[in-house]
Amino acid sequence: MPQVFTYINKFYSLWSLIKRSLKGENYDYTQGSIRQAIVLLAVPMILELSLESVFAVVDMFFVGKLGENAIATVGLTESVVTIVYSIAIGLSTAATAMVARRIGEKNEEDAAHAGMQALIISLIATVAISIAGIILAPSILKVMGAKPEVVKDGASFTRIMLGGSVVIMLLFLINGIFRGAGNAAIAMRSLWLASLCNIVLCPLFIHIWGLKGAAIATTIGRGIGVAYQCYHLLKGTSSIHIKAKHFKFDVPVMKSLIGIAWPATFQFLIASGSWIVLAMLVAHTGGTTASAGYQVAIRNVVFFILPAWGLSNAAATLVGQNLGAKQPQRAEQSVLLTAKYNAIFMTGVTALFMFFAGPIISVFTKDVEVHQVGTMALQIIGTGYIFYGVGMVMIQALNGAGDTKTPTLINLFGFWFFQIPLAFVLTKWLDMGISGSFISIPVAETAIAVAAYVLFRKGRWKTVMV
Repeated sequence: MPQVFTYINKFYSLWSLIKRSLKGENYDYTQGSIRQAIVLLAVPMILELSLESVFAVVDMFFVGKLGENAIATVGLTESVVTIVYSIAIGLSTAATAMVARRIGEKNEEDAAHAGMQALIISLIATVAISIAGIILAPSILKVMGAKPEVVKDGASFTRIMLGGSVVIMLLFLINGIFRGAGNAAIAMRSLWLASLCNIVLCPLFIHIWGLKGAAIATTIGRGIGVAYQCYHLLKGTSSIHIKAKHFKFDVPVMKSLIGIAWPATFQFLIASGSWIVLAMLVAHTGGTTASAGYQVAIRNVVFFILPAWGLSNAAATLVGQNLGAKQPQRAEQSVLLTAKYNAIFMTGVTALFMFFAGPIISVFTKDVEVHQVGTMALQIIGTGYIFYGVGMVMIQALNGAGDTKTPTLINLFGFWFFQIPLAFVLTKWLDMGISGSFISIPVAETAIAVAAYVLFRKGRWKTVMV
């Protein structure tokens, strides 16, 4: 009986901690229990990116009802939009690292200043991307291997999605600022708001405008999320309060941010670029049906990876703040414990994909051939999920320390010098067809995870200055 009461007390303690994390109370993550710090940061971060997962899956659910051309358009467009994501995540990584370091040093004024400089950089970068996307949308789909009918039906969708790059950039970047400051609950709420607006608007706008309605709904939803973020940045409801004086250009701070951001941007461009190549390889090898099945599977892969990214982002914040507080050993302990939790979560996802891939894909498509490809892709890709979980924590920990060059090199060798050649060898030379492309994913991700773990344990990240 005493043991039962012990478990009940532990449950209530955990529940109380979760409620605190959702309220968004200010907390010093450089002191006290590491487990408690992980929970306080990770719960809202996991929920934040879970809603981003829902964002993606909802789009695919409603778009899937428009047929395989629509599915292929969304998939190919998203493959290109990941370049925008890469730039946004790169800048977000720099902002998180610098803001977290300043917060760890108990310097909130400089943290807010660094956040504003990152926003100025992002707005400049987004203009060129948006203009190029609006003008070149049909050409982009053609280069990606889309058939003429897919280009005809999907150009408007692609044009709107790429033209609205600014809201993608700001949503990711501002949430990175909040995460670096330890205000994970605000970041969570902004993405919840964006996702819920999209869930409501997507079926309505698709009914009115067809495929391009999905793009309009997504852009509006994200725009509302950005408005919510800006409200809190300017009002000062968190430890980050942007004021008029922060809008001035600060070249030295911008250089420091760019110095962290450009490797991080290339880091994600390298990764997303490899996914684009794989998407093209699948499309050219198996046609529109294979492409549609693969894109449905990838949406589900993303759905379950993003919550794990939430846990990884907690590690980045803990590393940055504890290095700022001159506690490198606590930073390392935080990462190793976070990696353990992520591996446990990913083990459950692996089992889910192994045994329930078919029913999962059935939710998104009734086409027999598309379903067959999607199920196969999900099962094969799912075999590497445990390594994905450990690897992403190590990568994000290095990023949180401001050591963005090491993960960039890991990605360069892991994706471009290993995964892509392996995919071509398996698909073309060994005549394994599209399954060869799928197999290359878990194999490469496992190698990347091992490399990241080894380099993290060497500890050079502890000496990086931000």
